[in-house]
Amino acid sequence: MKIVTIEREYGSGGGEIAQLLARELGWKLWDQLLTEEIARLAECPKAVVQLREERTDPLYYRLFKSFLRGSYEGSLNAHKLKVVDSESILKLTERVVLHAAKTGNSVIVGRGSQQFLKHRQDTLRIFLYAPREDKVRRLLARGKSDKEAEQLVDTVDRERADFIQKFFHVEWPDRTLYHAMINTAIGEPAVLRMILDFMKSLDARVTA
Repeated sequence: MKIVTIEREYGSGGGEIAQLLARELGWKLWDQLLTEEIARLAECPKAVVQLREERTDPLYYRLFKSFLRGSYEGSLNAHKLKVVDSESILKLTERVVLHAAKTGNSVIVGRGSQQFLKHRQDTLRIFLYAPREDKVRRLLARGKSDKEAEQLVDTVDRERADFIQKFFHVEWPDRTLYHAMINTAIGEPAVLRMILDFMKSLDARVTA
C-alpha cells in the first residue's frame, strides 16, 4: 500500500484521523495541501476553492456562468475567462490526486480521490462515519453553535452526495468501492489501529 484515501461524513473526524495516520506513517497529508495546490493551479484564492470543492454549483452560479460564456463580451474574451466552478476544480483535483498517487506515500482526504484511484491496487480506500449525535458533539467542540452544528451535519453530506452522483454517477457512499467502512465512535486511536492493521493485512496478501 502506497496510498490511503479517507472519505468521510462531515463531523466524523476524518480530517483528524487522516492527520494522525499520515504522522504515524511519515507520509504526506493531502487535505488542506490539496486545496492549496488546486488554488495555485487555478490562480485563485484558497477560499474560492473551498466554496466549490465537493459541491455542485448552485443554480444562480450555473446561470451566471452560462450567461457570461454566451454573452457578446464573454465570446470576445473567452480565452481570458477563468470561471472557477465545480467542474474546473474537479479537473484540477484529479490532476493533483494523480500526482500525489504517482509520488506515493500519500494520505488523501476526500475530494473524489477514492473514485480517481479506484483501479489502483496500491491504494487502501477507507470510509469513516459516525452517529449523528457524535458528529454534532464534535462540531460543538470546534466552537459551532447548536443550530450551526446540526445544519452542517444535515447539509454538507447531502452536498457531497450530490457531487459524487453528478460527476461520478454513483451513490455516496459507494460501498463496493471501500476496503473498510469504520464507525469513528470507537475513538480515534482504535480507528487508526484498524487502518494500520488493514494496510498490513493487504500488504501481506500481496507479498504472499
